[in-house]
Amino acid sequence: MNLFETIEKNTLPDQYKTMETTELEQKVLQVKREMGEKLFLPGHHYQKDEVIQFADARGDSLKLAQLSASQHEAEAIVFCGVHFMAETADILTREDQHVYLPDMRAGCSMADMANIQQTEKSWDRLMELFDDTILPLTYVNSTAAIKAFVGKNGGATVTSSNAADMLKWAFSQKERILFLPDQHLGRNTAYDLGIPLNQMAVWDPIVEELLYDGPLEAVKVILWKGHCSVHENFRVANVEQVRTDHPNMKIIVHPECSREVVELSDLSGSTNAIIQAIENAPPGSEWAIGTEMNLVNRIIQEHPEQHIISLNPRMCPCLTMNRIDLPHLAWSLESLAEGRPQNVIRVESSVASDARKALDRMLVRA
Repeated sequence: MNLFETIEKNTLPDQYKTMETTELEQKVLQVKREMGEKLFLPGHHYQKDEVIQFADARGDSLKLAQLSASQHEAEAIVFCGVHFMAETADILTREDQHVYLPDMRAGCSMADMANIQQTEKSWDRLMELFDDTILPLTYVNSTAAIKAFVGKNGGATVTSSNAADMLKWAFSQKERILFLPDQHLGRNTAYDLGIPLNQMAVWDPIVEELLYDGPLEAVKVILWKGHCSVHENFRVANVEQVRTDHPNMKIIVHPECSREVVELSDLSGSTNAIIQAIENAPPGSEWAIGTEMNLVNRIIQEHPEQHIISLNPRMCPCLTMNRIDLPHLAWSLESLAEGRPQNVIRVESSVASDARKALDRMLVRA
């Protein structure tokens, strides 16, 4: 059964679409009470408030996958995030634990910008151009198949928190790095390590072409042409507008934003770094935050003592992350409690084994 057939088969029943919010909330709470420690419900920072209120833990994708693996009593992990996150949880958890995604449509456009067929074909071409001088790294925001490819070829995963350390490690292994799938995180991290932009090339998997004007021997980093559809919508014009309207306001952005936006901002950092920066800031401080809108709104609500805005006031939340809503969560949990679980996430053992290599090479250095 392919993904589209799975989605059609596991469609939200109509009755959940018409239930009142209070009824849905009661269903979620009832299953959580009944299952107790046998159920673990991790919630990504970008989730809606209607979902995150029930999370047993909040965090980024890797942290939540690791926490899932540490829940020794948990038999079911209902992952409130997107598909690649649930895959990572399945890779790290035990065989007798099962991971579920409340809505199979909850994907990630960035992860989808690097599929395994493209990557294998591109790797062959890059080997022709650069011989055996490249080590692949992939952002954890990638599919299990891409993690497995990287693991099989001696590379590792990275997070937005440890990308700099992992790039340093990678350069101790090989002369060049292929960075998948987010070009902006790769570019920003490499630039901060002192690699000039004129030593970075971009690989376009659609046209199967290396986008670079200089001599090939000068290339140190090959950036996959992928991006986060949320963070790429923070623009230089947004920074300039904040500087005009709020001259005392600090701007902090995620490194998935473009190089131009990061360079003009005061600070950049992972989701956790952004949260901590606001938590540690004094009352009365002013911030414009360049990251996903659900999280920004939550930070605003939790820190009324500060003046906080979104860097781009016209931003929408992450649309695929928002596929996980209260009706889907209630349906997923009720189905699980009734012995007819929906949307199990299971990574094939051979893929999981190679993907685990990529994750372990990172985790041993964490």
